[in-house]
Amino acid sequence: MKVPKRIEPLIDEGMVDEVIRQLMSGKEANVYVVRCGDEIRCAKVYKDAEHRSFSKSANYQEGRKVKNSRQSRAMAKGTRFGRKMQEEVWQNAEVDALFRLAAAGVTVPTPYVCYEGVLLMELVTDADDMPAPRLNDVALSAAQAVQLHAELLHQVVIMLCAGIIHGDLSEYNVLLGKHGLVIIDLPQAVNAAGNMNASAMLERDVANLANYFGRFAPELLDTQYGKEMWLLYESGKLKTDTELTGKIALETRVADVAGVLEEVNLAIKAEEARRLFLAGE
Repeated sequence: MKVPKRIEPLIDEGMVDEVIRQLMSGKEANVYVVRCGDEIRCAKVYKDAEHRSFSKSANYQEGRKVKNSRQSRAMAKGTRFGRKMQEEVWQNAEVDALFRLAAAGVTVPTPYVCYEGVLLMELVTDADDMPAPRLNDVALSAAQAVQLHAELLHQVVIMLCAGIIHGDLSEYNVLLGKHGLVIIDLPQAVNAAGNMNASAMLERDVANLANYFGRFAPELLDTQYGKEMWLLYESGKLKTDTELTGKIALETRVADVAGVLEEVNLAIKAEEARRLFLAGE
């Protein structure tokens, strides 16, 4: 096939020998099957910001670090240089997340290099050595759904213990490879400790999984694994081998409304007395 313009620099540098075919087109990138020497890999070509349909990217970039204050100021002002830096931060986030998660034991594709907006990484295959299907393309029994749901939850726990939240996890971002489930598409991954939206993103990721697997095993719909994970994480009790229940203990104590109102009134009176004193009355 015709070589996509964005992959030409990788061919010129000897990183890619042949573009075999397009594998998929997504909201933030196009993916191609390529040959690199004797190995078949995939090349993820990131779309420019104006061509991406991924929304609310600012929420995902909160807490991400840049090299220096000049870059930070340029990004904040939205200058041409700043937009270029934002693109680099967006792309590097996936590479960084892939390396960190692989080291933590999460099943993700092996990254090789990110060059000129193209990420070269492992091509995940099925038992027939064909590109692995996404989870949404696979029919499941109730028992399979329960098992795979549990496996993915464990992966999410490992990710959270490594300080990372996927941010867009669903049946469309998980492959069913020959060795099991593989989590993909991580440019929007967020720092669990550095992003104010982290808890909401985690709960949404986990809810997406429950909603999908719940089509095959309805009992999974009535679970609260996301809230449970975050409560354990915030309290420092979440471990990679933590056994989750899918339930959270509700607060049963009755709120002392009268006591709170009394404290408010006392504070108001104290402030009034302070102002009278300062006025010399």
